[in-house]
Amino acid sequence: MTEPKDAEARRAVTPVICYPNDTLPRLDPALMERARSDWQKVSELLVPPRDARCFHVKPGQAFRITSVEGPQVGDLNLWNSKDLSERFYSGKTRALHGAHVTTGDRLWSGFPALRPMATIIADTLDWYGIDSFGGSVHDVIGTRCDPYTHHLLSGGQYHHCCHSNLTRALVAETGLSPDKAEPLVHDVLNVFMCTGFTRDTGQYFMKQSPVRPGDHIDFIAEIDLLGALSTCPGGDCGAQHSSDTAACHPLLVEVFDCAATPDWQAPDRNGYCGGHGLKK
Repeated sequence: MTEPKDAEARRAVTPVICYPNDTLPRLDPALMERARSDWQKVSELLVPPRDARCFHVKPGQAFRITSVEGPQVGDLNLWNSKDLSERFYSGKTRALHGAHVTTGDRLWSGFPALRPMATIIADTLDWYGIDSFGGSVHDVIGTRCDPYTHHLLSGGQYHHCCHSNLTRALVAETGLSPDKAEPLVHDVLNVFMCTGFTRDTGQYFMKQSPVRPGDHIDFIAEIDLLGALSTCPGGDCGAQHSSDTAACHPLLVEVFDCAATPDWQAPDRNGYCGGHGLKK
């Protein structure tokens, strides 16, 4: 199409932030400080390479995901353990906090609950910021590697994509049949993954994660959580995912009681009336 004469003027229009977050409810700083103190471990699990495992976290407990042997990214799903229909909503989390999350940002559940499920209380990679390519760490823009897109682009039947890993873990944890469990698997928080969009074509990219053994990200569970973490078959995602050739490593998940645990008050579900302008 012919470019209009005022094309540059149209491109130069100042953008507007869709969701100004100065009124967004934040975890009280004093409560966050309590959540970071007096930790006592109650459980841990090691998620094997190219696989996934489920874990439970009670409201007010902290949980930590740690790189333990080598650079590795993970795909995290969260559900309300009492109602699996309430699950992490990466799209709304992205709209409220940005494409990548770090300390102080909350992970929100979907409609109609739309409430914080967990808050990030520490992140050893928060120094990374945004690099010259537009990349950053812990993204909520990638959906998860999956066997359907793999087949679409490359052919073949690959069973250790994060989507499949998470499905197997949920089946093992809940006893649900695969056809019931798979629809509950949802878009993820890509823990430790370094991603962005190319400046010229706008394509989603990944690059080698800056994570190193000992790096970790800590959360406080705001409601009763069932979590599932997949160790991505791409390893540090510096070259490819959905691969049996990339160097992959386990990730450690630890759950702790903390100073905030005993009297934790879970956030209420969203206060919208649910009417949607329809006559009753």
